Amino acid sequence: MGVAWMWLNAIEHFWADPLARMGSSLTLLVLVAYFLYWISHRLLLRAMRVVVLRTSWRWDDTMLDAGVFQRLAQMVPFLVIQGGIDLVPDVPARVDQIIRNVALSGAVLFGMLALSAALSALQVAYAATPHARTRSIKGYVQLGKIAVFVFGGVAIIATLVDRSPWLLLSGLGAMSAVLLLVFKDTLLSLVASVLLTSNDMLRVGDWIEMPQVGADGDVIDIALHTVKVQNWDKTITTIPTWRLISESFRNWRGMQLAGGRRIKRTLRIDTASVHFLDEAAVARLAALRLLTPYLEKKREELEAANRSLGDSAQFAANRRRLTNIGTFRAYMSAYLQAHPDVHQEMTCMVRSLEPDANGIPIEIYCFTRTIVWGDYERIQGDIFDHLLAILPEFGLRLYQNLGGADMRLTWMQGEANSSVSARAA
Repeated sequence: MGVAWMWLNAIEHFWADPLARMGSSLTLLVLVAYFLYWISHRLLLRAMRVVVLRTSWRWDDTMLDAGVFQRLAQMVPFLVIQGGIDLVPDVPARVDQIIRNVALSGAVLFGMLALSAALSALQVAYAATPHARTRSIKGYVQLGKIAVFVFGGVAIIATLVDRSPWLLLSGLGAMSAVLLLVFKDTLLSLVASVLLTSNDMLRVGDWIEMPQVGADGDVIDIALHTVKVQNWDKTITTIPTWRLISESFRNWRGMQLAGGRRIKRTLRIDTASVHFLDEAAVARLAALRLLTPYLEKKREELEAANRSLGDSAQFAANRRRLTNIGTFRAYMSAYLQAHPDVHQEMTCMVRSLEPDANGIPIEIYCFTRTIVWGDYERIQGDIFDHLLAILPEFGLRLYQNLGGADMRLTWMQGEANSSVSARAA
């Protein structure tokens, strides 16, 4: 009180005009607020950064990276103005109240942002712990942020209109039923837009698939109520924003960022064409450059295994032998690993699936080095063209259903056999 009295007396001594006293005092108050903000932002934050980097705790690093201390520093000028307005003489009561309310609202706003950043830092710090693999707190953090912004927003509005927050909440409670009924779609779309944006679930330019609404293409527009998708046939599908939250959709952005597109396709081998390889077949296949290392290794492995059998190795059924389908799988794997357009840093494998009535499925699972659609289809086609063409070298046949040509060939063979039998008789 003594400092305020001395300050007011000094101001009245230098400026006799009330407007001059008020203007100069307000200007000085703003300059002091900015100076204290500069000190807190430049000096204290730098000192805080040095202290944080020297500690072994992780939570303070995440608080620093999330900008918690920066938000707290931004509260300083508003608090200085809100508390120092008493030192400004000749301010009308109404103007004094408006300045106080605006300054307090600014402090509450940056306090909300600081608390939200602290919750984000908590989530980041928790994500680095082993518990995060099985128990996620992301939902709780999002709920906490919603509560912070709801109550903070009510506090800011109540402060600006100079009313009690409880009075404002009671008024909103009475209007909530009407608001929810009238603005149901808008509120749903607003919440969906916030979730899509804050979680980075959707961007303009993303390729998404949503079969239930017939969408398969690039996102060209994201509005409050609708998201527009241009399909590959150049048609436009309009999706209500809230459906992207309440229903599932596939976003291909991960594939685009990874730089590789998956090939997952099977060859179905005719079961009747599977057999063991004799020495002549092994020698012939050893001439294939991609198979040479595999066959040399398998030959040594099989010879060692068969020697350990002793006299039992005299029977062919007891000996370990190479099969044409297993050798073909090894060739497929070596071919993919040597292919220049197959991404070797991503998953690349050949696997045999469960046989069924349509043959033995052998699946290729790999990724191309490009995500361009045309190049991807060309690479995939070249791989399977080569594998289909080389399949007979292994004595294998591709399984396929009987067609007209097959039935005609079978009928002709039957007629020829009947003629031979008739002449022999």
